[in-house]
Amino acid sequence: MRAALIVRPGQPPSLADRDEPAPSSGEVVVDVLAAPLTPLDLLCATGTSYFGVPTTPYVPGVQGVGTVDGRAVWFPTTAGMAPGDGSMATRALARQEDLVFLPDGVDPVAMAALGLSAVAAHTALTWRGELAAGETVIVLGAGAVGQAAIQLARLAGAGRVVAAARSEAGRERARRAGADVVVALDADFAEVAAGADLLLDPLFGAPAAAAAQALRPGGRWVNLGGSAGETCPVSSSLLRSRSLRLSGYTNNELTAQQRAEAITTIARHAVEGSLAVDHEVMPFADVAGAWARQASGSANGRIVLVP
Repeated sequence: MRAALIVRPGQPPSLADRDEPAPSSGEVVVDVLAAPLTPLDLLCATGTSYFGVPTTPYVPGVQGVGTVDGRAVWFPTTAGMAPGDGSMATRALARQEDLVFLPDGVDPVAMAALGLSAVAAHTALTWRGELAAGETVIVLGAGAVGQAAIQLARLAGAGRVVAAARSEAGRERARRAGADVVVALDADFAEVAAGADLLLDPLFGAPAAAAAQALRPGGRWVNLGGSAGETCPVSSSLLRSRSLRLSGYTNNELTAQQRAEAITTIARHAVEGSLAVDHEVMPFADVAGAWARQASGSANGRIVLVP
């Protein structure tokens, strides 16, 4: 079969011929329809993530959408995080217990583009962030997580959504996602979002410190990443004077049931047409080019590879 293959950590994948996957007990073979290329895939392949240096060669792809016995499924893998192959192949192995069967009518490419980014947005808002109807939410960034968070906050009953993004293209994505107010990351958040209840933060760094100034006493701040900086210049006095609740979030903390419930919710919204993120489709044959574009930030949204 044809597959993307990482031969050496730090180098992009190339297309290669691989043996058909042979399932062990508890595993199934998935006929892959779509495999998103995510920041986690790129990070794991560098060998510098906290998962350590991956065993090579391996097929990347930490998630995908395909079919098992003709039924559409979403599935995760541990590619790059533990020995084994991932989703960027015509067929992939998945644990039976990890499969999430998808509703009729789901677009496999659109669902792959949402995937774990939407899981993070949904669960960080509702589980970790405890979003209540009528509350004001600040969403930083307008990548896949940010776009999904804006829409999911609306679907969960948020009263007002304030979004911030670095570029004008990002701000336009946030507007299309349905934010009430869209500003640059260096905006005066206290002016546009004073009294906000919840800050959803995939960026950290200076933008998060600025946005935290707008949180009300007792406000919640959920951090999902550090793309703007691994440290954040927030003062102890701000945290203490307002009794802010700062929480970290990772999808890796979710149980299989929590993840499956989130994927099911996301798939339902996607089928209904109320949830989508910008994405583009590229063939497995151009995986090296797709990898380079995702790494450089020149992709038009999430790249989804198809056989």
